[in-house]
Amino acid sequence: MFEKVLVVEDFDLMNSGIEAALYELSIRVVDSIAYCDEAFLKIKEASLKGEPYHLIISDLSFQNGGPPQKLKCGEDFIKKIRYDFPDLKIIIFSIEDALHRIQYLYNNLKIQGYVWKNRNGLQELKKAVHSIFTSDEFYVSPDLNMTIHPRKALEITDFDVFLILNLSKGFPQEEISKKLKQNGIKPSSISVVEKRLKFLKGHFNAKNPTHLVSIAKDLGVI
Repeated sequence: MFEKVLVVEDFDLMNSGIEAALYELSIRVVDSIAYCDEAFLKIKEASLKGEPYHLIISDLSFQNGGPPQKLKCGEDFIKKIRYDFPDLKIIIFSIEDALHRIQYLYNNLKIQGYVWKNRNGLQELKKAVHSIFTSDEFYVSPDLNMTIHPRKALEITDFDVFLILNLSKGFPQEEISKKLKQNGIKPSSISVVEKRLKFLKGHFNAKNPTHLVSIAKDLGVI
């Protein structure tokens, strides 16, 4: 089992629950901290002393109210870790359940696990820690598994990329349909373009076409 874990969480009550859950797994050292800047300095200091952390458990959202932070959210914190400590294992423990956000964290920031902070969150967190210690498989809470597990993620086709790319350039659906025909791509009707874009917006939980383009960029689709 991991010997040294750092928990980055700004709610004391939740911090206590996480610590208790980790100690039940016989983890020798569990440290907690409420601010991302201080957490990163703690990781760096531990590494310089030759006593590195083996796992980081972090929330994504942090309350503003303490000292000003350069790393203002969990995502900024993880990006910084990945730049300086690319092999450090990371579990996100968050109430957020947006498909595109989780896929982005997995695909771009290479997190090892994502646990949904719900009523079963602490039990799932223990399972995640054990799973990540014993395997290289990405762990995600079962309540989210059917929709965001990378192996079950939607396969984006060249047709989808063409649609979203032209959408990003400001072309309306009628123009995209014409471009499909000009490039000899079938199907190319306006109704097909409309239905596929509607499906993609639903799959990625996009609120509108602009949001869909933004999500696609975040995921590296375009």
